[in-house]
Amino acid sequence: MNFTKVTSSLLIAGMAMISCQSINPPTDQDLSELPLDQIKLPNGYEISIYADNIVNARSMTLSPSGTLYVGTRSEGKVYALKDLDNDYKIDTVFTLMEDANLPNGVAFNDGDLYVAEVDRILRFDDIESKLDNPGEPTVINNEYPGIKHHGWKYIAFGPDDKLYIPVGAPCNICESEEDIFNSITRINKDGSNLEIIQKGVRNTVGFTWHPITNDLWFTDNGRDNMGDDKPSCELNTATSDGLHFGYPYCHQGDLLDPEFGKEKNCSDYEAPIEKLNPHSAPLGLEFVNTTMFPNNLSNTVIIAEHGSWNRSAKIGYRLSQISIDENGKSKGYENFASGWLNEDTDEAWGRPVDVEWLNDGSLLVSDDFADVIYRIVYKG
Repeated sequence: MNFTKVTSSLLIAGMAMISCQSINPPTDQDLSELPLDQIKLPNGYEISIYADNIVNARSMTLSPSGTLYVGTRSEGKVYALKDLDNDYKIDTVFTLMEDANLPNGVAFNDGDLYVAEVDRILRFDDIESKLDNPGEPTVINNEYPGIKHHGWKYIAFGPDDKLYIPVGAPCNICESEEDIFNSITRINKDGSNLEIIQKGVRNTVGFTWHPITNDLWFTDNGRDNMGDDKPSCELNTATSDGLHFGYPYCHQGDLLDPEFGKEKNCSDYEAPIEKLNPHSAPLGLEFVNTTMFPNNLSNTVIIAEHGSWNRSAKIGYRLSQISIDENGKSKGYENFASGWLNEDTDEAWGRPVDVEWLNDGSLLVSDDFADVIYRIVYKG
């Protein structure tokens, strides 16, 4: 593939330098400085620190054995976290990569760890047998464009056992000349057969599959610089391959772009399941699929909203929940956990990024601002 049509000022120079450390034990962080008592949860829920000093903790994936793998963005590191004494607190941290190229995305499959850099997909074979000395990973695909703007990737394996990889827009708003931008792609486990399966997706950094229908559900971050209250970010679902979700022509399902929407019609594109708060930066999401949480959250999506930057009054910085009816329609969009943003001062002390179910049914939440991973439990 040739990506030279995109302006050269956006191109990344150089490849990631990969190095490893054996064991990187957590340092002493004063967790008393984190005001967990400010987190507002529904009755019966509790939040605690599962792992601390995980600098720039972003995407997470859990192995069947309970090892939690965590990607980063600004740090260029990938971690493996283990709770050796089963007290629901991480006591051992392995650093698997350093100086990588925005290794945000991690996915575990059949004993192997997959890592997404900006322009390539890596694989550590049989990773759990060599956490203290993983060596260099295998490059299974290097066909992705090397552009940092929306270039960091969330990755996950779908029900078809293929690896799904988004490619964000190389800009705030533009009409990309290469089809691979503004898309969701997938490849085989060995890195072959790159397919573009969804288009018109500005920047998704989180997706999952419905536990019954196996349809793809994903968040999408709306464009900037159209004002405080538009466009909305989105929760979308793809019931088949080959759909178009509107970017850059139509936003939030019903708002034409002032520049690129001329002579377009929003009815030609897929509308979101739910309009999310504008500029809230929705990232990771999961369907509630645990016996720990009460039945009233069945068929509910929990979304990590990282929080706004392009808004005069901040918004997001929370976990939201959307209940879905039997027809796949939204029954409501509301708070699940909030309090990382002090509404009186408009200052945030934490920014949720991703959510992941622990083996006991509790919910893990990564925070790349507070450098921790939380654990939310329901005790009734």
